[in-house]
Amino acid sequence: MNHQTLAQLRALKLPGFAAELEDQAGRTGIHALSFDERLAMLVQRELHLREDRKRTRLLQRAKLKYAQAAIEDLDTRAGRGLERAALIDLATGGWVRRGETIVLTGPTGVGKTWLACALAQQACREGHGCLYLRVPRLAEELRALHASGGFGRWLQALAKTDVLVLDDWGVSALDAATRSDLMEIIDDRAALKATIISTQLPIDHWHGWIGDASVADAILDRLMQKMQHITLRGESMRRPPAKRPKPASD
Repeated sequence: MNHQTLAQLRALKLPGFAAELEDQAGRTGIHALSFDERLAMLVQRELHLREDRKRTRLLQRAKLKYAQAAIEDLDTRAGRGLERAALIDLATGGWVRRGETIVLTGPTGVGKTWLACALAQQACREGHGCLYLRVPRLAEELRALHASGGFGRWLQALAKTDVLVLDDWGVSALDAATRSDLMEIIDDRAALKATIISTQLPIDHWHGWIGDASVADAILDRLMQKMQHITLRGESMRRPPAKRPKPASD
C-alpha cells in the first residue's frame, strides 16, 4: 500500500510529498503526531521543494556573470560607499517592488558588476525573474533578434522581467538602431520594473554617450523617475594583494 501510494504521489508530480512520507515511515515516534500535524509536514516539504526548484530556474534564466555572488558576502568596510540604510533596503528587496533603477558607478574593478549580480541573485531568491545583459554586446544580440523576427516577442518578455541588469553601460559607442532599441527597453520598464545599471561613466556624461539629444533626454527622464545612485569606492578588487617584504637575513 505504501509503495503504491509513493508511486502515485510521484505520478501526480508531488515528489516532496512522497519524500516526506517516505522519511516519516522511518522515524521513531512519528505516530505520536496527529494526522493534521503529519499532513502539515508533508505539505511543507512539497512547498519547500517547489520553492527551491523555482529559485534554481530563475537563477539559470538570469544568466548572471557572477552566479554565486550573494548579498550576505558584500564588502561593507568603511570607505566603500555603501551606507547601512541603503544596504538594508537593498537586502530586503524594496527597490524591486517599487520598480526602481539602481545605478552603480565607480572605477573599474571596484565591484560594481559583482554587486549588481548579488542584488539580482537576491531578487531571484525572493521569487523575482531577472536577466543580465552586457550593453557592449547588446547591439549584436539586437541585430540577431531583428533578423529572426523575434525582437517583438523578446521585448514583451523583457518588459515582464522583474529585474534587468545592464552591465558595462557607457563602455562602447551606441549606433542609431541600438539607441532606439535601448529607448524601447527603458520605456517599457520606467517606474514599473526594476533595473540595475553598472557603469564607470558618471551620470552627467550619459547624455553625450547616448549621442542623440532627444533620445538621451527621454531615457534619462525615465531612468530618474525612481532612482538610487550608489558610488563604490576603494581599490580594485582584481589586483592581487601586495606581497609582504621578506625579513632581512642575518
